[in-house]
Amino acid sequence: MDPTRELGRTLLILGALLLVVGAVFFFGARLPFRLGRLPGDIVHRGEHTTFYFPIMTSIVLSVGLSLLFWLLSRLRR
Repeated sequence: MDPTRELGRTLLILGALLLVVGAVFFFGARLPFRLGRLPGDIVHRGEHTTFYFPIMTSIVLSVGLSLLFWLLSRLRR
């Protein structure tokens, strides 16, 4: 395949990905759920410290990225 065509395709995919990420950040407050504040995220507030571990957010992002990469691999065939 032509190298410039491959570069163009890669730039289009990255641009689409940036568009989706930007839309999530822009419309994030209007979503019915908030990433980072999902049920199952662990928050422990002490007297002088706060420990936050977003376990459910990590799982949701992992599943979403796995599906995205699976779809991309299916489209490349």
